[in-house]
Order: sequence, then structure tokens, then C-alpha cells
Amino acid sequence: MTTDGLRQSLDPSNENAFLGWVRRHQRWLYAGVVIALLTQMAIVMITTAVEQSPTIDEPVYVGTAVVYLEEHSLRYNPEHPPLGKLIIAAGVAFTDPKITPGFAGHEWELGKHVVYEAGNDPDRLMLFARLPVILLTLLFGLVVFAFASDLAGRAGGLLALTLFTFSPDVIAHGSLATLDVPVAGFLLTSVWLVWRARRRPGLYLPLAGLALGAATATKVLSLVAVPVLIPLAVLSVWHARRARGLDLKSPALLIGRGVLAGTGMAVIAIAVVWVSYLVVDPSLHWETPSGMQPLHGMRTLVDWLPFPRPLRDGMRFQFELEDHVWHNFLFGRHYTGSLWYYGPAALLVKTPLGALAIWLAGAAVLLSVRRLRPAAPYVLVPTALLMATAMVIVRDNGVRYLAFAPMFLAVAAAAVLVVRRWWVKVAAVVVVAFAAVSSLMTFPYYLPYSNEAFGGPENTHRYLLDSNVDWGQDLGRLADRLKQDYAGEWTWLVYQGSGLPSYYGIDAADPLTVPADQVHGVLAVSDSAVLGAFADPMGGGGTGGGGATGDLDALIAGSTPIERVGHSMTIYRRP
Repeated sequence: MTTDGLRQSLDPSNENAFLGWVRRHQRWLYAGVVIALLTQMAIVMITTAVEQSPTIDEPVYVGTAVVYLEEHSLRYNPEHPPLGKLIIAAGVAFTDPKITPGFAGHEWELGKHVVYEAGNDPDRLMLFARLPVILLTLLFGLVVFAFASDLAGRAGGLLALTLFTFSPDVIAHGSLATLDVPVAGFLLTSVWLVWRARRRPGLYLPLAGLALGAATATKVLSLVAVPVLIPLAVLSVWHARRARGLDLKSPALLIGRGVLAGTGMAVIAIAVVWVSYLVVDPSLHWETPSGMQPLHGMRTLVDWLPFPRPLRDGMRFQFELEDHVWHNFLFGRHYTGSLWYYGPAALLVKTPLGALAIWLAGAAVLLSVRRLRPAAPYVLVPTALLMATAMVIVRDNGVRYLAFAPMFLAVAAAAVLVVRRWWVKVAAVVVVAFAAVSSLMTFPYYLPYSNEAFGGPENTHRYLLDSNVDWGQDLGRLADRLKQDYAGEWTWLVYQGSGLPSYYGIDAADPLTVPADQVHGVLAVSDSAVLGAFADPMGGGGTGGGGATGDLDALIAGSTPIERVGHSMTIYRRP
């Protein structure tokens, strides 16, 4: 570079011109970053969706979606309202799905029938079932960005969106045809709209009612958020009218208007639930299943809820599920029932360390910075309520029940950028980048992700089980590995999942049906079976190993581990 060129490059006017260009195009630059973040998330989720076999719950939802499309019947999967399965059906419809007329098996049998036996293409069917959930997850990313931008500006919005788009749990379950991410996203959307109602309650509270209704029409457990959302709606109306100088001389009238608005929001939510059922079956043909246990105590209040009979019966079925004795695993310990601290402990393992750090920092800033304190009830109180509910009510089956946490706490994390110290902003960028790198390093194995403090995805099975690690997703990968490295060898398989081994070309026998001294050759085992997981008491997916852990332990003790598949299965050699 010449002396004149160097002098020109150092000219302050050039720097000012560049900064001026950035300011003029700031909106487009922000939009470009948002698009880039969502695009990479879409690529990651679609890749994950293509590579994974059906997980345990997915065939039930896909089979139910096909029944909705073909028969307009509510008889399957009544424990969950229809909206989530209607979303899945929106993708399944493009595959021209088939089902044998008059099929009347159990919902688990229905899932196997639709995916593998009715003449559908299993891979195409599952991909198209997953795509609507992927799209919905991306839209929830825009809600995270908008909510965080309201609190901390566009920079805060980008920080929150980055955390969201690189969240391993959101990616893992947003890539599946399940209900956990949709219900969490709808709840987040309803809270954000109630927050926006502080400016225009007449516009945003009805929309919040629609979002709350969508959450309830996806999973009825969303009703636990109502005791928080209604008071927040009252608070938003109070703020909006006080800001305009209205009703200041009559606090009672001001509160009354808020209560009326909150009630209207609840009525809209109830209407959405009814519509979701009527879309499936306009005549609401429904018969209460025989043999359901009578309700006792507070549970009898279910019959007073203003919802369709199928939903109320579905809640009764959920109560029966909760009354079963469930076998679980945490930090190397097998136990029955639930541990109140399971949810926080699982999040500690399954969340990137950088995300954990900035979640806590953001919550602290929300509570300590005066201008942000009004937002704390909207962001932190729903999060705390949902977490408390999960700790008390929800089974210890995985962080998928806590999918709300990476969404709400990403919004909270944006608050750190309000602090006017340069080192805080630098630290925020560093920890978010650390979280993103940790997520990228697990690609495309997001279900078994754990952070570096717990050894990464290869070691997650030492601390957690079920959908945290091994949900049956790696059957296709196992088939590829067996064909590539063990072709022609006798194979034994203990698989826990909803996939059909023969469809993937796996010709294997169950080693638990013969004496151990007859088991020779290659032995492939799911992690859940290795660590003594028990089969789902309601008849969920599983191929071998359910409850026969003593025999399996003996088999493994006499085997040599060769390699791991997808961080969820192990291949052994039996002499």
C-alpha cells in the first residue's frame, strides 16, 4: 500500500462514512442476521429430521393425524387435544396417507400400522409430519426476537434469537412430530401478546386469547398458565389506561375493566379449543371409553370445565397415566415415581453452559434494573409457574416437558445488554458464542446432547435416560452401520423405540428369548435397555429388554463393546 493509500485508509472521514452507511441500513442488517440465524436453524432441523428414525411418541401422533384426515374421528390419543396433531396432519396430507379401513387397534398399534404396514413410505411420511413443527418452531423464533427486542432493543432481540436458534433442546424436539415445542411456543406467544397489551389492549388481548387457546388445544396442561395470564392481562389493561390518564379517579373501575378484558381473553381461548375439536369432527361423535376410573377430590372439578367431553375424558385418562408407577433414572440412580428436582437437574445437564450463565444474568438484570422490572412478571413468573408445575406434576421423562425454559429464558437473557458497561456486552457475546459452538459440536445428534461439564453427548446416558438420550431415533443409523461393517454376521438386537427393524434391513433376533450361551456374534443394544430402563406401562414402543434387565446385564458382562451409534446405542461382540 502506498503512503497516500495508507493515509486515506486512516482518514476519520472514511470511518464516519462507513458508520453512516451502517446506520442508514441498520434495519436491513438486522433483518439479514435474523434470516441467517433462522436459516441455519432450519437447515439443522431438517437435516436432523431426515436422519432420525421415528421416536417413541411420533407414530402415535402421526397415526392419529391420519385418522383425523381420513375418518374425522377423535377416538385415538384422547389424552391430548387435537390442534398439535392437526398441525402434523397439515404436512402428512401432502403424502396421500393410507390406513386400512376399519382399523381398530390400540394407538401404539395404529402408529406402527400407519407408518410401516398400510402402504405408506415411512421416511417420506415422517419427514412431512415433522416439517410443520419445524416451520412452527422457526416462527416461535420470531416471537423470541420480538419479545426480547421490546425489552432490550434489536441487539437484545438478536442475542435472544441466537440462544434460541442454537438451543439443542429446541432443535431436538422442534425437529420431531411431537407436541412439546408447539405448546411451549404458543404459551410464549400468549405472554408476549399480553405484554404488548400494555400499549394496545384492544388489539393484543384477543390475539393473546387465540395463542392461549392454541396452547390449550395442543396440551391441556397449558391451563396451569391461566392463573398467571389473567392477572397479567388485568395488569396490562391497568397500565394502558393509566398511561392515557383514564379511570385514574376510580381504581375499582380500572380493575373491573382489566378483569373484563382478561375474561374475554379466556372466552376466546375456550372457543379455540372447541373449534379444534369441531374441525376434526363437526358432529363431535364421542363415547367415553369404558373402564375409566371415577374422579376423586379436586379432580372432580374437571367435569365443570367449559370444554368438550372428549377433552374432559382425555384429562381423566391423563390422571390415570399419572397414577401409574413410573421407573426413572437420574445421575446413575434408578428410582420409581418422580423427584421434585428432576427438571432443574436435567436442564443443568442438557443446557449449554453459556446459556445457563446468561439466563441467570438476564433474570438478575430483569429484577434489578428499574426500567426493566415491569417486564419481570411477564417473563419470570410464567417461567417459575411452569417449572413448579413440571416439578410437581410432570413425569420424569425428559427435558422436552421443559421446552418453555429455553424460550422464556432467552428473552430474559436479552436484558443483560441494557447494562451500560462495555465489559458486560463483551462477556455476553462470549458466553452466547460459547453456547452456539457447544450446540454446533453436537450436530446432528441433538437428542442426546449434554454440556461439557457432563462430558458431552457421548456421556449423557450416564446421567439421564428416555427422550434425553435414547428415544429410538437411531435405528436407521444402526442399520447403516451393520450393513457397512458387519454384513453377513449373526445379529442380536435389544431396541427400545417405535421403529421397525426389518424395514431398515436389520435381520436380528431378540437375545432375551434364548439362553445366554446361545447368543454369539454381534449384539446391538439401546442405552435405555443397557441402563435398566423399563418398558412403558401403557404399552409404549419397545423391542426386547422390557423388564428383563438381569438377563441383559449378564449378556453385556460377557460381551466386548466395539462402537457407539448415534450416542444412543452400543454394538458389542459376543464370543
